[in-house]
Amino acid sequence: MRLQTLRQRLPWGALELPGGLRRWVTLASAGFLLAALLGHGRQLLELQLDGQGWIWLLLGIGLSLLSLVVNGLAWGMLLGWLGHRPRWVAVVLLFLDSNLRKYLPGGIWHLAQRLRALQSAAADQSSAPVPQPLGARAAAVAVLLEPLLAALAALALVPLGGWQGGLALLCVLPLLALRPRWFGPLLERLERRRRHQWADQGLLQGAELAPGEPASLLPGHGFPGPPLLAELAFVLLRFGGFACCVQAFDLGFSLGWGGWLAGFAMAWTAGLVVPGAPGGLGVFEAVLLLRLTAVVPEAPLLAVAISYRLVTAAADLLAAAMARRDLAALRNRPYC
Repeated sequence: MRLQTLRQRLPWGALELPGGLRRWVTLASAGFLLAALLGHGRQLLELQLDGQGWIWLLLGIGLSLLSLVVNGLAWGMLLGWLGHRPRWVAVVLLFLDSNLRKYLPGGIWHLAQRLRALQSAAADQSSAPVPQPLGARAAAVAVLLEPLLAALAALALVPLGGWQGGLALLCVLPLLALRPRWFGPLLERLERRRRHQWADQGLLQGAELAPGEPASLLPGHGFPGPPLLAELAFVLLRFGGFACCVQAFDLGFSLGWGGWLAGFAMAWTAGLVVPGAPGGLGVFEAVLLLRLTAVVPEAPLLAVAISYRLVTAAADLLAAAMARRDLAALRNRPYC
């Protein structure tokens, strides 16, 4: 009651940012990058890639493409852990096809496509990710839990860069939230908030339990070890693509690979969870520069960040194009 009274008395409308927090985070990240580009434009123009550097970038595209496939498999493992029977080919193809939508304004349309596919599985059995359509709650959990596990897996890699003034310990502590005692209530709270928000936006078909759907949407076998390990493999492959960009500009000697991995993991997690531009555009680059410019020259580091963004965008485009072609073939195949 006291909290409700306090909320009614405080002028919250005056404290809200015009346009919302997401817009201001996007503007701040874009402004930071623009200032860095203007400050180091001449140095960036002087940087040139030789033939070996271009080979490294091509290898980075290949590793980034492989990481997306592993990410789709990790989502399939998560569906299986949640008690659903994934159709592996359809799950991976749906994941790759929807992944490109993360660049659309709003940053939720890749999740929306997966939600619709899980809820309308019976409509197209040939390319359905699961045999039976899921209810709103089960679909929301299956979609929300994947980026959450990916973020936790990335943070678990930060200690490989050393103590970092206690940051290593802070990045490991969130793994404790996966203990069954805390994980269930935490996820239900997140699911309830997002489910009603998505239902209001028309992204979910209903917001209550489906007929026959259990009250608890988490399985009873505890810690989500297999999907978490799969997400860890995905993040490491993602870092492999980033490491290729580092090698392309001969910066591997500037910092130990543990430090590169820690900086990448922090920046990648921020790009995933911070409400900024779609696809983490600007947020990843800004956090990477803030974390590593103390030990790596800023102009070459900025070149690495920009090249990595282009590498991952190329991989996303290739993955979506191949997945769309294979999905069309899968839908035309007679279903047995």
